[in-house]
Amino acid sequence: MKKRILPLVLALLLAASLTGCAGRTVSGEPYKMYMIVKSTTTEFWKSVFAGANAAKSEYNVDLTVLGPETEEDYEAQNEYIRQAIRDGADAIVFSAISYTKNAQAINDAASAGIKVVVIDSDVNSDGVVARIGTDNVQAGKMCAKAALETDLESIVVGIVNCDVETQNGQERERGFRAGLSGDARVQEIYTVNVPTDAELARQAARGLLLEHPDINVLAGFNEPLAVGTARAVEELGLAGQVRAIAFDSNVECIELLAVDELELGDRVIEIAFDTNPICVELLQKGTVSALIVQNPYAMGYLGVEKAWQSLQGQRFDANTLINTTTTTITRDTMFTIESQKAIFSFG
Repeated sequence: MKKRILPLVLALLLAASLTGCAGRTVSGEPYKMYMIVKSTTTEFWKSVFAGANAAKSEYNVDLTVLGPETEEDYEAQNEYIRQAIRDGADAIVFSAISYTKNAQAINDAASAGIKVVVIDSDVNSDGVVARIGTDNVQAGKMCAKAALETDLESIVVGIVNCDVETQNGQERERGFRAGLSGDARVQEIYTVNVPTDAELARQAARGLLLEHPDINVLAGFNEPLAVGTARAVEELGLAGQVRAIAFDSNVECIELLAVDELELGDRVIEIAFDTNPICVELLQKGTVSALIVQNPYAMGYLGVEKAWQSLQGQRFDANTLINTTTTTITRDTMFTIESQKAIFSFG
C-alpha cells in the first residue's frame, strides 16, 4: 500500500503544476495583452473596460488598455500597436478607427506572432483570429423601426455619421437606410460625414438643417455625433420641428434632448443607443422613446477571453462575427425579465 502512495502524490503534484500554468507563457508569466480601442472616455468604452477587467482577473492576464484622445487618430492606434510589438505582447484586442489605415499595423502584429482579436469596429486584415461585436446593420434597422413609429405623414431624414473609414458607422447607416426604405413616407435622406467630435458634428448638423429646412428626422450615429446634432437642434430653435435620433447616448445628449430642455414634448422621438441609469430613468418617464441596447461589457469580456483561448490553441472562424446581441427596449417592455437582463447585464 505504501508503494502506491508516492506515485499518487507525484501525480497530484504534476496535475496541480499543470493547472497552475494554465493561461501562462512557457516561462510561467501571465499572458501579456494589449487592448487598443478608439477612446477611453465615453460610457461605452468604460463598459468595455469593465468586461475586460473581469476577464483579466478570471484568466490571470497582464492587460494594458490604450486609446487615443480622439476617435479620429488612427495613427496613434498604429503607434500603440507598434508599442505592443516592441513590448512582446502575446495578444491584442483591437477596435479600429480606420478599416484600411490600421490594417498594415495589424498585419505587422500578426506577422510578429501576436494573436489579434477585433471588437466593435473591424479592420481590413487577414491576421485577425476572431471578431466580436454588434451586428450593426441589424442595429441600424432596429433604430429605423423605432424611428418610424410616428404619425408624421412625410419624413425627410438627415444623417450625421462618422468618417467613412469607420466600419461600424457605415454598417449602421446601411441598416438604417434599409429599414427606412420600405416606408412610403420617407421622401429624402441626406448624409454628412464628419470626424467623431461633438463640436464638428454640431457644425455639420447645423449646416445640414439650414441647407435642407424640410428635414424633420435627424440622426447621429455615435455618442459625440448625437450630442452635436442635439446642440444644433437647440441652437436653431427647431424644437417641435425636428425629431432627433441618437446612437450611443450619454447624459449630455439625453439632457439636451429632454422635454424640459428643448420643450419638444411628445413630438420628439429619442432613440438612444446603449444604456445607463439616466437613460433608463428617462425611458421610464417617457422622455426617451426606446433604447437600442448593445452589450459593450460582453465585447470587453469576450475580447480578452477569445484572445486567451486563441493563445491556448483554440481556433475560431474569423469570418463569422461573434454577435454580442442588440435589444430594443421601450417603456412598455422595460420591466420584462428579458429587458431587465439587457439593461443590467453587468450591474
